[in-house]
Amino acid sequence: MAAAPDHGATPDRTPSAEALIRPLLPRYGLAPDAPLSRLCHSENETWAAGDVVFRLHREGYHAAGEIAAELAWLAALRDHPGVASVRPVPDRAGRVLQHSGGRHVVAFRRLAGRVLAADEDLGRWFPELGAVAARLHAHARRWSRPAGFRRKRWDAAALFGPAAIWGDWGAAPGLDAAGRAVLARLVDDLDRRLAAWGGGDDRFGLIHADLRLANLMTDGAGLTVIDFDDCGFGWWLFDFAAAVSFIEDDPRLPALADGWARGYRRVAPLGAAEVAMLPVMVLARRLQLTAWLASRAGNDTAAALGGAGFTARTVALAEGYLARGPARIWS
Repeated sequence: MAAAPDHGATPDRTPSAEALIRPLLPRYGLAPDAPLSRLCHSENETWAAGDVVFRLHREGYHAAGEIAAELAWLAALRDHPGVASVRPVPDRAGRVLQHSGGRHVVAFRRLAGRVLAADEDLGRWFPELGAVAARLHAHARRWSRPAGFRRKRWDAAALFGPAAIWGDWGAAPGLDAAGRAVLARLVDDLDRRLAAWGGGDDRFGLIHADLRLANLMTDGAGLTVIDFDDCGFGWWLFDFAAAVSFIEDDPRLPALADGWARGYRRVAPLGAAEVAMLPVMVLARRLQLTAWLASRAGNDTAAALGGAGFTARTVALAEGYLARGPARIWS
């Protein structure tokens, strides 16, 4: 039997993503009724029309000034040797950042090729990814950021602290008391190691912070980095941890770490102490993702990867790390 209508309820009049993006199409030389298709809903929603991809920002996540800072870095990276990155597209009036229905929207040039997938030969790509990361870091070290440049700071508190930006790992689905105790021990360990590692300029700076496979496109010949939406200030080594997002328990991790380090060293120094810290960064990222999936249950990534199974694998990874130490986590 159908439920009786609730005449006291207020209908949801929140505009759809398509309704927010479609009025912007003529600003980019596109017909108002041009076909518009959704590509992905992760942190933000991305939609495509013609050769333009529109990123509809998650409400309340980044302020306009933060997005302007991201776009400033992308502009500075334009044609930077050895780094192919996504390019924002200005509208006919030269504006890059748009607003529609109270939401921020940025348009990018649509790229040919595909994103990397976990089931392919990642060993082929990780040396190149390490070199790309090193070039991004070198650029960030030299670049004179514009006045008022503001991005999030991805330190331990922001990643997995009580007021973490992406939410509470303790809210992960399926997390029982025993698992919570394991992850609490992991937090203590990570806090101690990251504090000892420190946040000096030689170890901490402006990073992409989300170099995961879904943000790496290839035409078969090289890599193009997309989605700088989470760029901010973090440990340089965190860009490796982000690269292995969601595959932290993959048996290929030692080989991928080795390939990434070899590629990085083609561009910049990377010592044994840095390599030894990579597992610590990976566990910090895994905790961050565990919280993120719990707090973003409605998006495509959470639907595909989230749930109690992901939480259980996080606990198992933490148990191995705590029992064997960072150096032997994947042994």
